[in-house]
Amino acid sequence: MEKRPIYPDRVRKIPRQFSWVDHRLVQHRHIDRLSHQAAALYLFLVTVADAGGLSYYSNESLTARLGMSDDTLMEARKELTGNGLVAYRKPLYQILPLTPRRPDLETMAGEVQPLGKILDRIGKGAP
Repeated sequence: MEKRPIYPDRVRKIPRQFSWVDHRLVQHRHIDRLSHQAAALYLFLVTVADAGGLSYYSNESLTARLGMSDDTLMEARKELTGNGLVAYRKPLYQILPLTPRRPDLETMAGEVQPLGKILDRIGKGAP
């Protein structure tokens, strides 16, 4: 199938500033482990981070911008750090590179697969 832009005069171009979302967030199913609040925080941080993945937004700014309570922000940050997507040392956030997820009991629960396939996935680090 040949794809053509709906609005050819509005084709997205990579801007001069550094700001993007890595497609591996979805491909490697990192996003599947996040609550909506954690995904919103991640998107905001990726958008505002510099080329090194760093940003200095305060809790007050983030809760106001994202419409979250302090407790919700702390839980969202905990999800992101726990999943290896973000590092945090007050007041600094660092977006970490996305790495392939290894299969674990959570992602394999309910799936019946041959042992050889499971061992293949573990050995290759596939999602």
